Amino acid sequence: MRPPKVVAGAALTAALALVALPGLAGSRTPSSARAIDAASFHEVTISANRDEAPQIATLDPSLRSDGYLGVTATLIDPGLSVEEPAKPEIRQPVTRAASVLRPAKQILTGGATFYDHGTTAMRLPRGTRVVICGDSGCIERVVNDYGPQKPSRIVDLYRPDFFAICGCPWHAGNTEVTVYVY
Repeated sequence: MRPPKVVAGAALTAALALVALPGLAGSRTPSSARAIDAASFHEVTISANRDEAPQIATLDPSLRSDGYLGVTATLIDPGLSVEEPAKPEIRQPVTRAASVLRPAKQILTGGATFYDHGTTAMRLPRGTRVVICGDSGCIERVVNDYGPQKPSRIVDLYRPDFFAICGCPWHAGNTEVTVYVY
């Protein structure tokens, strides 16, 4: 036998569902049909000749809809092109492609090797922007770790960065670089 509170709760839930559900589902009696007032319509005469403008009786401003078409409104058939208005001419100053770097705060020269966890420099704090140049080119990076631990090296580079600037074979372990500190 079930406890009376559970039975009473289930009965109350069922009764509420029967009362509330028709209202939530939008169930109501339909409204009666009403006749549309003939004064809501105005006569419009459209000529079959394209050159003649349509003749529309003057409308009471209170009866105009939001999308009202006036006598001078242009109707465009689908597929016909419409001439777009000319765009205004804008004169902009001439610019030259260039790179502007401030002078480096410090220039370090020494050894570099690869490190799989980013760019490290013992003598520079994290977040320092550096440009590292080797035999094959330069890269710009931000120092993100503290190291290297050997005094002979000034920077450790992420492995793909190392081989991009060293110009050395894959089995090489270190190279000479110049580090520009900004």
